[in-house]
Amino acid sequence: MPIGGAARPLAGRVVQQLVRVTILDMATRLAALAFLAVLPMLIAFASFCPRPVREDLLHSVRLLLGTGGSMISGIEELAAGGDTAGHSWGVSGLLVALLSATAFTRALQRLCERSWELPRSGVRYVAWRWPVWLLVWVVILVAQGMLHRAFGAGPAVGYLLQLTVAVLMWWWTQHLLLAGRVPWLPLLPGAVLTGAGVVAFCGASGLWLPRTLRMSTERYGALGSVFTLLSWLILLFTIVVSGIAVGRTLAQEEVLRRRLDELSR
Repeated sequence: MPIGGAARPLAGRVVQQLVRVTILDMATRLAALAFLAVLPMLIAFASFCPRPVREDLLHSVRLLLGTGGSMISGIEELAAGGDTAGHSWGVSGLLVALLSATAFTRALQRLCERSWELPRSGVRYVAWRWPVWLLVWVVILVAQGMLHRAFGAGPAVGYLLQLTVAVLMWWWTQHLLLAGRVPWLPLLPGAVLTGAGVVAFCGASGLWLPRTLRMSTERYGALGSVFTLLSWLILLFTIVVSGIAVGRTLAQEEVLRRRLDELSR
């Protein structure tokens, strides 16, 4: 049954769903974990990669954040001297960083479960899914530069490739973290909303984020770039939370649900 009953207008059910998943709280939590846990894992991963992979990763980060800020400078140092950085991390450091980053994946799993009103999965069923999601995400992040260039086919094709990969990634993300408890097709509306929203936001933020990062760094030093990056992450994950939560509400709409049922036959 749709959230809030069939008589409630769609807009009301969407608002109720966003309130129920605590959109701002969840977005802030995901942003904080991305900054404190996923970013160190990304730097540790980069320090062990071959130079071509590090350069692709740097290009992907530049597409998101521009060329200013202390974060870019740190990754550029890794790209220039990754072997030395890799020795400083060590294999144990990389494993610790990966395990710490699973806190982000656990929060993302909780978002999916809360959106679909499902109980928490047992740890033994989902624990392996947390590092798998992180590793797949890193591979896709590294490939963003090549997708943006569309292998020389032009920016329009590049945008379509990025959009397609983003939708597929968020479609698979929900199915993986929900441990297959929801069929594939009902997850598609949330994947489309989230993937399209993330790609559009990242493309638009390229117009203002690099300048904002430079200005905040000039005024407040490294602390200014931290605040700017955290604000950007909160906005990004507000889109992610909204897309997954609203996607569940749309999947319960009678017209869309009939279409999805027809496709599944």
